[in-house]
Amino acid sequence: MEKMGDLLSPLDSPSMPGDRKPPTSDAVRIAEVRAWLASQFEAAGRDVPEFEYTPRSVAQLHSIATLSHTRSHSALIVAADLRLKAAEYRAQAARIREILDSAGLSQERLTPDGISSVQIIASVANLLNIRDTESSSFVVAMGDLSLRKEDVDEKRAKVQKDSKALLGYTRKAIAKLNDLRKTFIKFHNEIDVYEAQIEHWKRNMAIMSSKENQYQLQFGNHKIQREMTLHDRHDDDSRKEKGKEKLAAMLRSAGYTSEINHGVLMEMAEHKKDMEKKTKPILDTLRSYQDLPPDKALAALAIEEKKRQYAVAEKYLEEVLHSALTAPE
Repeated sequence: MEKMGDLLSPLDSPSMPGDRKPPTSDAVRIAEVRAWLASQFEAAGRDVPEFEYTPRSVAQLHSIATLSHTRSHSALIVAADLRLKAAEYRAQAARIREILDSAGLSQERLTPDGISSVQIIASVANLLNIRDTESSSFVVAMGDLSLRKEDVDEKRAKVQKDSKALLGYTRKAIAKLNDLRKTFIKFHNEIDVYEAQIEHWKRNMAIMSSKENQYQLQFGNHKIQREMTLHDRHDDDSRKEKGKEKLAAMLRSAGYTSEINHGVLMEMAEHKKDMEKKTKPILDTLRSYQDLPPDKALAALAIEEKKRQYAVAEKYLEEVLHSALTAPE
């Protein structure tokens, strides 16, 4: 009996146009399906189960039934052919047996060694897959076997060559693996040293980071101080310029001109020293009056005297300055 899987597999493949049959009515299909199911389940010794005959299930079962009938018919044809060949082989065997009996070479008359030799020849013929025991057939089979052996030897040599190459690669890989293991063990043993060094570097980095922050702060302060210094210098320059302008104005008001040189100024300094020497006794005298008891009349006289002396000294200073300014270089 056909298996259900074998019958369902060809349903997925498209059928050839020549295999298509004219469409039949649903009643005929249902009848054919029922008959096929009854025959299949009867062969298995079981009853046909009850189920609903839908158009889809009927179409599938009808396709399976048609395929089953086709395969059964093909199997019957093949079986009949095999039976015919078996009958021919039996007839030929009987004819060969008669020939051997007439030649005195029947199986009963052969010695055990002869029977063994015949069985060996038959086994070799089956092994070489030849149809007869002719010498030419054995030679052809042996030649084919030799060619196959040479092909196998070439493949074997190639496989051995590849195996040697792979063995060399494997040895190199093992050597590299051993080196890597040694390197790993070395690095593993040096972990503590490098961790200590890394910690030292981390501490140095922390110190350098703090120093960087400190230097940045100092640089900022220095920058601010520099800006303030520049600003103060600018103010000092401004004040100096103003002082120079004020001094220049005073010098211009005093009659200073660009013609006055260092020698003139030195002479004026000498005159100033002489004036200080002359006015020093007067200042000492005035300081001695500070110890006297206060008297309004005397104070008024002293003030008038001092005014007169001051006027004389001022007039003398003007005369000296005028003479210094008008004197040739």
